[in-house]
Amino acid sequence: MLPLPVFQHHSPTSLVEALALLVRLGDAARLVAGGTDLLPNMKHGLVEPEHLVSLSRVDGLASIAVSDTHVELGAMTKLADIAAHPEVGRHAPALAEATGAVGGPHHRRMGTLGGNVCLDTRCVYYNQTYFWREALGFCLKKDGSACHVVASGKNCVAAASNDSGPALIALAAELELASPSGTRSVPAAEFYTPDGLANTVKRADEILTRVRVPRVVGRKSAFEKLRRRGAIDYPLLNAAARVDRTSDGSIASVEVVVSALAARPKRVKPTRPLVGNVAAEALVASYVEAAYKQCRPLTNLDNDTDWRRDMVRVVVERALRRAAAVD
Repeated sequence: MLPLPVFQHHSPTSLVEALALLVRLGDAARLVAGGTDLLPNMKHGLVEPEHLVSLSRVDGLASIAVSDTHVELGAMTKLADIAAHPEVGRHAPALAEATGAVGGPHHRRMGTLGGNVCLDTRCVYYNQTYFWREALGFCLKKDGSACHVVASGKNCVAAASNDSGPALIALAAELELASPSGTRSVPAAEFYTPDGLANTVKRADEILTRVRVPRVVGRKSAFEKLRRRGAIDYPLLNAAARVDRTSDGSIASVEVVVSALAARPKRVKPTRPLVGNVAAEALVASYVEAAYKQCRPLTNLDNDTDWRRDMVRVVVERALRRAAAVD
Protein backbone atom coordinates (compact mmCIF):
# COMPACT_ATOMS: atom_id res chain seq x y z
CA MET A 1 0.00 0.00 0.00
CA LEU A 2 1.35 3.41 -0.96
CA PRO A 3 1.76 5.81 2.00
CA LEU A 4 0.49 9.35 2.09
CA PRO A 5 3.20 12.02 2.10
CA VAL A 6 3.55 14.30 5.11
CA PHE A 7 1.25 17.33 5.13
CA GLN A 8 -0.39 19.73 7.57
CA HIS A 9 -4.17 19.47 7.92
CA HIS A 10 -6.39 22.51 8.53
CA SER A 11 -10.07 22.36 9.57
CA PRO A 12 -11.65 25.80 9.29
CA THR A 13 -15.21 26.18 10.57
CA SER A 14 -16.24 29.13 8.40
CA LEU A 15 -15.95 30.08 4.76
CA VAL A 16 -14.09 33.27 5.70
CA GLU A 17 -11.50 31.25 7.61
CA ALA A 18 -11.09 28.76 4.74
CA LEU A 19 -10.58 31.53 2.20
CA ALA A 20 -8.06 33.26 4.43
CA LEU A 21 -6.07 30.02 4.70
CA LEU A 22 -5.98 29.67 0.91
CA VAL A 23 -4.61 33.19 0.57
CA ARG A 24 -2.03 32.74 3.33
CA LEU A 25 -0.79 29.32 2.23
CA GLY A 26 -0.89 29.99 -1.51
CA ASP A 27 0.41 27.31 -3.88
CA ALA A 28 1.43 25.07 -0.99
CA ALA A 29 -2.23 24.34 -0.16
CA ARG A 30 -4.99 22.28 -1.71
CA LEU A 31 -8.66 22.11 -0.79
CA VAL A 32 -10.00 18.71 0.26
CA ALA A 33 -13.67 17.77 0.38
CA GLY A 34 -14.35 14.03 0.51
CA GLY A 35 -10.78 13.18 -0.48
CA THR A 36 -11.72 10.19 -2.64
CA ASP A 37 -9.64 11.45 -5.59
CA LEU A 38 -7.13 13.82 -4.03
CA LEU A 39 -5.67 11.40 -1.47
CA PRO A 40 -4.97 8.57 -3.97
CA ASN A 41 -3.38 11.16 -6.29
CA MET A 42 -1.15 12.30 -3.44
CA LYS A 43 -0.06 8.71 -2.82
CA HIS A 44 1.01 8.49 -6.47
CA GLY A 45 2.92 11.76 -6.28
CA LEU A 46 0.60 13.47 -8.78
CA VAL A 47 -0.05 16.37 -6.40
CA GLU A 48 2.27 17.31 -3.55
CA PRO A 49 0.63 19.88 -1.26
CA GLU A 50 2.24 20.81 2.02
CA HIS A 51 -1.16 21.79 3.44
CA LEU A 52 -4.68 20.44 3.06
CA VAL A 53 -7.55 22.79 3.85
CA SER A 54 -10.57 20.66 4.68
CA LEU A 55 -14.09 21.94 4.02
CA SER A 56 -15.79 19.22 6.07
CA ARG A 57 -16.45 21.48 9.08
CA VAL A 58 -17.31 24.69 7.20
CA ASP A 59 -20.82 25.65 8.19
CA GLY A 60 -23.56 25.91 5.56
CA LEU A 61 -21.95 24.03 2.67
CA ALA A 62 -23.93 20.78 2.97
CA SER A 63 -27.60 21.30 2.14
CA ILE A 64 -30.36 20.65 -0.36
CA ALA A 65 -33.08 23.29 -0.71
CA VAL A 66 -35.95 23.32 -3.19
CA SER A 67 -37.82 26.52 -4.11
CA ASP A 68 -40.38 27.32 -6.78
CA THR A 69 -37.59 28.27 -9.18
CA HIS A 70 -34.48 26.25 -8.26
CA VAL A 71 -32.97 23.21 -6.64
CA GLU A 72 -30.02 24.57 -4.65
CA LEU A 73 -27.28 22.25 -3.44
CA GLY A 74 -24.36 23.00 -1.17
CA ALA A 75 -20.99 22.00 -2.57
CA MET A 76 -20.23 19.74 0.42
CA THR A 77 -23.45 17.74 0.04
CA LYS A 78 -22.66 14.04 -0.22
CA LEU A 79 -23.22 12.45 -3.61
CA ALA A 80 -25.25 9.66 -2.02
CA ASP A 81 -27.62 12.19 -0.44
CA ILE A 82 -28.20 13.94 -3.78
CA ALA A 83 -28.79 10.67 -5.62
CA ALA A 84 -31.37 9.57 -3.05
CA HIS A 85 -33.17 12.89 -2.60
CA PRO A 86 -36.73 12.65 -3.98
CA GLU A 87 -36.94 16.32 -5.02
CA VAL A 88 -33.66 16.14 -6.94
CA GLY A 89 -34.92 12.99 -8.66
CA ARG A 90 -38.19 14.74 -9.52
CA HIS A 91 -36.85 18.07 -10.79
CA ALA A 92 -33.32 17.18 -11.96
CA PRO A 93 -33.24 13.44 -12.68
CA ALA A 94 -30.07 13.69 -14.81
CA LEU A 95 -28.20 15.02 -11.76
CA ALA A 96 -29.66 12.36 -9.44
CA GLU A 97 -28.64 9.65 -11.89
CA ALA A 98 -25.18 11.14 -12.44
CA THR A 99 -24.37 11.42 -8.73
CA GLY A 100 -25.72 7.90 -8.24
CA ALA A 101 -23.29 6.62 -10.89
CA VAL A 102 -20.10 7.97 -9.30
CA GLY A 103 -17.73 5.25 -8.08
CA GLY A 104 -19.17 2.76 -5.62
CA PRO A 105 -21.38 3.21 -2.53
CA HIS A 106 -18.43 4.10 -0.27
CA HIS A 107 -17.23 6.76 -2.74
CA ARG A 108 -20.69 8.34 -2.88
CA ARG A 109 -21.00 8.38 0.91
CA MET A 110 -17.64 10.18 1.18
CA GLY A 111 -17.55 12.16 -2.06
CA THR A 112 -19.20 15.56 -2.42
CA LEU A 113 -20.88 17.44 -5.23
CA GLY A 114 -18.21 20.16 -5.23
CA GLY A 115 -15.42 17.62 -5.29
CA ASN A 116 -16.95 15.84 -8.26
CA VAL A 117 -17.66 19.06 -10.15
CA CYS A 118 -14.00 20.08 -9.72
CA LEU A 119 -12.55 16.60 -10.26
CA ASP A 120 -9.10 16.54 -11.84
CA THR A 121 -8.82 15.29 -15.41
CA ARG A 122 -7.54 11.76 -15.99
CA CYS A 123 -5.24 10.08 -18.49
CA VAL A 124 -3.78 6.60 -18.84
CA TYR A 125 -0.31 8.19 -18.97
CA TYR A 126 -0.87 10.38 -15.90
CA ASN A 127 -2.84 8.38 -13.33
CA GLN A 128 -0.03 5.96 -12.58
CA THR A 129 2.64 5.51 -9.91
CA TYR A 130 5.75 7.69 -9.96
CA PHE A 131 7.91 4.77 -11.08
CA TRP A 132 5.58 3.99 -14.02
CA ARG A 133 5.56 7.63 -15.13
CA GLU A 134 9.32 8.00 -14.68
CA ALA A 135 9.96 4.99 -16.94
CA LEU A 136 7.90 6.65 -19.67
CA GLY A 137 9.59 10.02 -19.31
CA PHE A 138 6.59 11.66 -17.56
CA CYS A 139 4.06 13.75 -19.54
CA LEU A 140 2.77 17.29 -20.09
CA LYS A 141 0.42 17.11 -17.13
CA LYS A 142 3.12 16.27 -14.60
CA ASP A 143 6.90 16.66 -14.71
CA GLY A 144 7.36 16.06 -18.45
CA SER A 145 7.33 17.94 -21.76
CA ALA A 146 5.68 15.46 -24.14
CA CYS A 147 2.10 14.32 -24.69
CA HIS A 148 1.90 10.56 -25.22
CA VAL A 149 -1.67 10.78 -26.55
CA VAL A 150 -1.13 13.29 -29.37
CA ALA A 151 2.26 13.04 -31.07
CA SER A 152 4.10 16.37 -30.74
CA GLY A 153 1.05 17.73 -28.92
CA LYS A 154 1.54 21.03 -27.12
CA ASN A 155 -1.64 20.85 -25.04
CA CYS A 156 -2.70 18.32 -22.41
CA VAL A 157 -5.71 16.25 -23.50
CA ALA A 158 -6.38 14.42 -20.23
CA ALA A 159 -10.10 13.65 -20.03
CA ALA A 160 -12.82 15.17 -17.88
CA SER A 161 -13.97 12.19 -15.82
CA ASN A 162 -16.65 13.52 -13.51
CA ASP A 163 -20.28 12.51 -13.93
CA SER A 164 -21.91 15.63 -12.49
CA GLY A 165 -20.35 17.98 -15.08
CA PRO A 166 -22.31 16.94 -18.19
CA ALA A 167 -25.53 16.68 -16.17
CA LEU A 168 -25.16 20.22 -14.76
CA ILE A 169 -24.36 21.62 -18.21
CA ALA A 170 -27.40 19.92 -19.72
CA LEU A 171 -29.58 21.29 -16.90
CA ALA A 172 -28.26 24.87 -17.36
CA ALA A 173 -27.03 25.00 -13.76
CA GLU A 174 -25.20 27.94 -12.19
CA LEU A 175 -22.13 27.48 -9.98
CA GLU A 176 -21.39 29.92 -7.14
CA LEU A 177 -17.72 30.62 -6.41
CA ALA A 178 -16.56 32.53 -3.32
CA SER A 179 -13.24 34.36 -2.91
CA PRO A 180 -11.89 36.96 -0.48
CA SER A 181 -13.13 39.67 -2.88
CA GLY A 182 -16.70 38.36 -3.05
CA THR A 183 -18.79 35.82 -4.95
CA ARG A 184 -19.47 35.22 -8.61
CA SER A 185 -21.84 32.96 -10.51
CA VAL A 186 -20.61 30.92 -13.48
CA PRO A 187 -22.88 28.94 -15.83
CA ALA A 188 -21.92 25.27 -15.77
CA ALA A 189 -21.51 25.46 -19.55
CA GLU A 190 -18.71 28.02 -19.05
CA PHE A 191 -17.01 26.41 -16.06
CA TYR A 192 -14.82 23.93 -17.97
CA THR A 193 -11.95 24.71 -20.34
CA PRO A 194 -10.15 22.55 -22.95
CA ASP A 195 -6.93 22.52 -20.90
CA GLY A 196 -6.21 19.13 -19.33
CA LEU A 197 -3.75 20.71 -16.90
CA ALA A 198 -6.42 22.84 -15.20
CA ASN A 199 -9.78 22.36 -16.85
CA THR A 200 -11.96 24.76 -14.84
CA VAL A 201 -12.16 28.54 -14.53
CA LYS A 202 -12.03 28.31 -10.73
CA ARG A 203 -9.14 30.38 -9.40
CA ALA A 204 -6.75 29.16 -6.70
CA ASP A 205 -8.26 31.59 -4.17
CA GLU A 206 -11.86 30.50 -4.86
CA ILE A 207 -14.11 27.88 -3.28
CA LEU A 208 -17.14 26.39 -5.00
CA THR A 209 -19.91 26.92 -2.46
CA ARG A 210 -23.19 25.94 -4.09
CA VAL A 211 -24.91 24.81 -7.27
CA ARG A 212 -28.28 26.07 -8.50
CA VAL A 213 -30.32 23.99 -10.92
CA PRO A 214 -33.37 25.75 -12.40
CA ARG A 215 -36.80 24.13 -12.13
CA VAL A 216 -38.52 24.25 -15.50
CA VAL A 217 -42.07 23.12 -16.20
CA GLY A 218 -42.14 20.52 -18.95
CA ARG A 219 -38.49 19.54 -18.52
CA LYS A 220 -37.22 15.97 -18.55
CA SER A 221 -33.63 14.82 -18.34
CA ALA A 222 -31.53 11.67 -18.16
CA PHE A 223 -27.93 10.52 -17.71
CA GLU A 224 -26.09 7.47 -19.04
CA LYS A 225 -22.61 6.16 -18.29
CA LEU A 226 -20.30 3.67 -19.97
CA ARG A 227 -17.60 2.02 -17.83
CA ARG A 228 -15.75 -1.26 -17.54
CA ARG A 229 -17.66 -2.40 -14.46
CA GLY A 230 -21.03 -1.37 -13.15
CA ALA A 231 -19.46 0.20 -10.07
CA ILE A 232 -16.28 1.97 -8.94
CA ASP A 233 -14.86 2.75 -12.40
CA TYR A 234 -14.50 6.20 -13.93
CA PRO A 235 -16.43 6.75 -17.17
CA LEU A 236 -15.14 5.65 -20.53
CA LEU A 237 -17.98 7.79 -21.84
CA ASN A 238 -21.01 9.51 -20.35
CA ALA A 239 -23.87 11.62 -21.64
CA ALA A 240 -26.63 13.82 -20.26
CA ALA A 241 -29.73 14.86 -22.19
CA ARG A 242 -32.44 17.40 -21.44
CA VAL A 243 -35.67 18.07 -23.34
CA ASP A 244 -38.01 20.98 -22.52
CA ARG A 245 -41.56 20.88 -23.84
CA THR A 246 -44.28 23.53 -23.98
CA SER A 247 -47.75 23.03 -22.56
CA ASP A 248 -48.97 21.59 -25.88
CA GLY A 249 -46.18 19.00 -25.97
CA SER A 250 -44.03 20.60 -28.65
CA ILE A 251 -40.26 20.89 -28.14
CA ALA A 252 -38.98 24.17 -26.71
CA SER A 253 -35.29 23.28 -26.34
CA VAL A 254 -32.88 20.36 -26.26
CA GLU A 255 -29.40 19.91 -24.77
CA VAL A 256 -27.13 16.89 -25.17
CA VAL A 257 -23.70 16.81 -23.50
CA VAL A 258 -21.09 14.07 -23.96
CA SER A 259 -18.02 13.77 -21.76
CA ALA A 260 -14.93 11.68 -20.92
CA LEU A 261 -13.59 12.50 -24.39
CA ALA A 262 -11.30 15.45 -23.66
CA ALA A 263 -10.73 17.99 -20.90
CA ARG A 264 -14.10 19.71 -21.41
CA PRO A 265 -17.54 18.10 -21.79
CA LYS A 266 -18.84 18.51 -25.34
CA ARG A 267 -22.19 20.08 -26.13
CA VAL A 268 -23.61 18.38 -29.21
CA LYS A 269 -24.77 20.71 -31.98
CA PRO A 270 -27.62 19.41 -34.15
CA THR A 271 -27.31 19.76 -37.91
CA ARG A 272 -30.46 21.92 -37.86
CA PRO A 273 -32.63 23.51 -35.14
CA LEU A 274 -35.03 20.93 -33.71
CA VAL A 275 -37.84 22.76 -31.93
CA GLY A 276 -41.58 22.89 -32.30
CA ASN A 277 -43.68 19.97 -33.45
CA VAL A 278 -40.82 17.52 -34.02
CA ALA A 279 -41.35 13.77 -33.77
CA ALA A 280 -39.40 12.32 -30.87
CA GLU A 281 -37.87 9.58 -33.00
CA ALA A 282 -36.59 12.17 -35.49
CA LEU A 283 -35.16 14.21 -32.63
CA VAL A 284 -33.29 11.22 -31.23
CA ALA A 285 -31.96 10.12 -34.62
CA SER A 286 -30.68 13.59 -35.46
CA TYR A 287 -28.80 14.09 -32.18
CA VAL A 288 -27.39 10.56 -32.20
CA GLU A 289 -25.82 11.07 -35.62
CA ALA A 290 -24.62 14.57 -34.72
CA ALA A 291 -22.97 13.21 -31.57
CA TYR A 292 -21.25 10.45 -33.51
CA LYS A 293 -19.82 12.92 -36.01
CA GLN A 294 -18.67 15.43 -33.41
CA CYS A 295 -17.31 13.08 -30.72
CA ARG A 296 -13.93 11.48 -31.39
CA PRO A 297 -12.42 9.74 -28.36
CA LEU A 298 -8.64 9.85 -27.93
CA THR A 299 -6.29 7.25 -26.48
CA ASN A 300 -6.24 9.15 -23.17
CA LEU A 301 -8.27 6.41 -21.48
CA ASP A 302 -7.36 2.74 -21.33
CA ASN A 303 -9.81 1.34 -23.86
CA ASP A 304 -10.32 0.91 -27.60
CA THR A 305 -11.09 4.31 -29.14
CA ASP A 306 -13.07 2.90 -32.10
CA TRP A 307 -15.34 1.00 -29.70
CA ARG A 308 -15.79 4.07 -27.53
CA ARG A 309 -16.77 6.10 -30.57
CA ASP A 310 -19.28 3.45 -31.69
CA MET A 311 -20.73 3.54 -28.17
CA VAL A 312 -21.36 7.29 -28.47
CA ARG A 313 -24.43 6.42 -30.53
CA VAL A 314 -25.65 3.94 -27.93
CA VAL A 315 -25.07 6.11 -24.85
CA VAL A 316 -26.56 9.26 -26.37
CA GLU A 317 -29.59 7.38 -27.69
CA ARG A 318 -30.30 5.83 -24.30
CA ALA A 319 -30.16 9.17 -22.52
CA LEU A 320 -32.12 11.11 -25.11
CA ARG A 321 -34.85 8.50 -25.53
CA ARG A 322 -35.59 8.74 -21.83
CA ALA A 323 -35.41 12.54 -21.79
CA ALA A 324 -37.69 12.73 -24.82
CA ALA A 325 -40.01 10.07 -23.33
CA VAL A 326 -39.63 7.66 -26.25
CA ASP A 327 -40.60 4.08 -25.36
